[in-house]
Amino acid sequence: MRLVVIPVFVWLLAEPHRRGWFAAAVLLAALGSTDGLDGQLARRLGQVTNLGKVLDTVADRVLLATAVIGTLAVGAVPVGVAVATIAREGVVATSAVALALAHARRIDVVPLGKAGTFGLMCAFPLFLAGSSTVGWHHVATVLAWVAAVAGLTLAWASLAVYAPKARAALADRHSE
Repeated sequence: MRLVVIPVFVWLLAEPHRRGWFAAAVLLAALGSTDGLDGQLARRLGQVTNLGKVLDTVADRVLLATAVIGTLAVGAVPVGVAVATIAREGVVATSAVALALAHARRIDVVPLGKAGTFGLMCAFPLFLAGSSTVGWHHVATVLAWVAAVAGLTLAWASLAVYAPKARAALADRHSE
């Protein structure tokens, strides 16, 4: 569902005179919050599948990439935050593709990475709200910076957890 609604976010972001920016921020926050919800539902209902794990990861990456590129394009997020986010996502995506091409087993998402993504999915709607015409935009900007610093720190730190898992996945492939 998240993948289907992403174009609505882009449309709201493209509204002239920042008219749709707060609505885009609310939609982005809602889309980001459904990530944890759908995972919990799948686990509780016993409906966890490999396809679901892959689609969840794809939806996370597409949503975050759209949020970063969209908010950067309209000037609602600082360039440094956007670049650090895109760079980290690039490292993760490149590593995942490299492992798949090497026929290594898939690495599950780690809580530290999820926490980093959560922080970033809080930061981008807040940066957008901070750049909108909403009355509390100054507060939103401060909260955006807090979420961005925490999210980027956790997201980049998670790479230290993923690296040994990637090595183990490659080693398991060689031992088969």
